[in-house]
Amino acid sequence: MDGILDAILKLESYIIKEDYKGYDPYDSLMSPVFRMPVLKSNKLLRFGFQQVYRRIPFNTRGIFGVKKGLNPVTLGLCIQAYSYLSLAMPEKKDFYRSEIEKLTDRLIMLKSDGFSGICWGYDFDWEARYASIPAFYPTVVATGIITNSFFINYRLLKNEKSLKFCMDAANFVLKDLNKSFEGENFCYSYSPGDRQKVYNASMKGARLLSQVYSVTKDRNLYVEAKKAIDYVLENQKENGSWSYSKGDARKWVDNFHTGYVLDALDDFITFTGSSEYSERLKKGFEFYERSFFLNGMIPKYYENKLYPIDATALAQSIMTLLRFGRTGIALKIAEWGIGNLTDNEGFFYFQKNRLYTNRISYMRWVNAWMFASLAGLYYKIKN
Repeated sequence: MDGILDAILKLESYIIKEDYKGYDPYDSLMSPVFRMPVLKSNKLLRFGFQQVYRRIPFNTRGIFGVKKGLNPVTLGLCIQAYSYLSLAMPEKKDFYRSEIEKLTDRLIMLKSDGFSGICWGYDFDWEARYASIPAFYPTVVATGIITNSFFINYRLLKNEKSLKFCMDAANFVLKDLNKSFEGENFCYSYSPGDRQKVYNASMKGARLLSQVYSVTKDRNLYVEAKKAIDYVLENQKENGSWSYSKGDARKWVDNFHTGYVLDALDDFITFTGSSEYSERLKKGFEFYERSFFLNGMIPKYYENKLYPIDATALAQSIMTLLRFGRTGIALKIAEWGIGNLTDNEGFFYFQKNRLYTNRISYMRWVNAWMFASLAGLYYKIKN
């Protein structure tokens, strides 16, 4: 318990010292090099460089002129962490609530303009395999993570401002995202500019609608969310798992994206009372629990592959296991991560591979996720 709290406070201090800014595994295209005529538009070169760049185990950003960025998702996850900590450590509640207000104001400044509801994207250009997403162009993933943090803040601290953001963002999901239909059911697109069928992304949109529905009882929110949920469940594999996406080459099954799907499905059931989905949820979690943990404490990246041991997979493992009542396993995973992936400065390393550890500090991908998960764990243990 003391080790968890110590890790939280050190990480909190590091994040605040850095003013919530940092590098990201996918920020390479912010280099001035990629403003040159050919590199600005060549998808193959941009995607290839980005993939190589994020695998280099030492930080070359100074060479390429990439500066630390302020990612909206970082701010959202820290709001989530502070919401938990304000209750778990009441002696610091005034400080945490003050930080929540500051981060909320910064999120308003970073929102994407020109859409039907409040929404967010990443702070860097991103060359995805099947889409090109400019900096601050909104996605349902970024928006869904941030609004989930706002909804947690609303439920824990009764912050009406946070609820209003969720209600507004529901319009982004309903009106701006594309839909890929199978019969009456559909998959939400990753962003307004593509038609990717990514299960965890669509589930984040459905989760937001169900969260708002739980307060407003707007029947249309429930109907729309249910169609998106049914689409994903119709594509659940016999063993309980889901591939990353449908209709393209991304057939892998990994730890944290599976966790995202399970978390969103559990929230949908909770917030809508749709208990008929409980068996599908149980089947999915049973696959997750038996497939992604070595010795009950080390999170595997893929169902059939341990390495790289990724700090975000570790963070999501803690969150999902807590949700399903596996507090003991979540605690062991947290302790393993603290013992194997923390730096003396308080931040967490990116990944541990078989022969080396990538010790680069990534603010959104690693530290914000670890901060939110450890804060949730500490809150759970205290309560």
